[in-house]
Amino acid sequence: MTAPLGQHQVEIERNLRAWNEKPLLRNIYAGFYRRILALIDPAIPGRIVEIGSGIGNLKAHLPGAVTTDLFPNPWLDLACDGYELPFRSASLSHLVLFDVFHHLRAPNAFLREARRVLVPAGRLVLFEPYISWSSCPIYGLLHHEPVALREPIIRAESLSRPRDYYAAQGNATRLFFRQEFPGWPEGWRIFHAEAFSCFYYLLSGGYSKPAFYPTGWLGALRRFEVKLSRWPRVFGGRCLVGLRPA
Repeated sequence: MTAPLGQHQVEIERNLRAWNEKPLLRNIYAGFYRRILALIDPAIPGRIVEIGSGIGNLKAHLPGAVTTDLFPNPWLDLACDGYELPFRSASLSHLVLFDVFHHLRAPNAFLREARRVLVPAGRLVLFEPYISWSSCPIYGLLHHEPVALREPIIRAESLSRPRDYYAAQGNATRLFFRQEFPGWPEGWRIFHAEAFSCFYYLLSGGYSKPAFYPTGWLGALRRFEVKLSRWPRVFGGRCLVGLRPA
């Protein structure tokens, strides 16, 4: 999927309205952030930076994080491009990307920059869609971004300007779980790769659709999906990946 880069800001403004109007969505994301925080190691020196922070929700769970995005907004700390990070080399402890990796047209170009700014023991934490037998049709039908399981993935280590809005929801599944490119990513070690069921998220309608169930059902659905998560290739809908420089 390609579109003018300004489409990103349009989505941020739409997402902020949905966030304020849907308590169910806020409850779901609180659980997602708890998973991310489990991969944060406070003993590693350096600042924690979120790339592509959108409406800036990580701050509620990690107040010390530096929030960034392509466009300046009042709730963010910094506007920057993930391919050209404005941080000193070996100065950051963690980089967090929530639903951002699948917007990277050239993931290798970002990973090269991430290696530059992270300290040697630093961590890169990715939270992404996971494409399974059951989640694929849901992502394909209910979300405007393509799943793109058969589209080529650019492996270049640079991305020239001008840049556009890109999305391929299946990229994390293809690269970190199906391992379509053996030995990828070079120069990194994957220390955590977890896919889990989350129909409670998929059926919440996300930011753009109405919910298919009432907020009071969320707790029971979460407990049920712990069991479904035993078979992520069938029932998986989200994934959490942690990487360290090798």
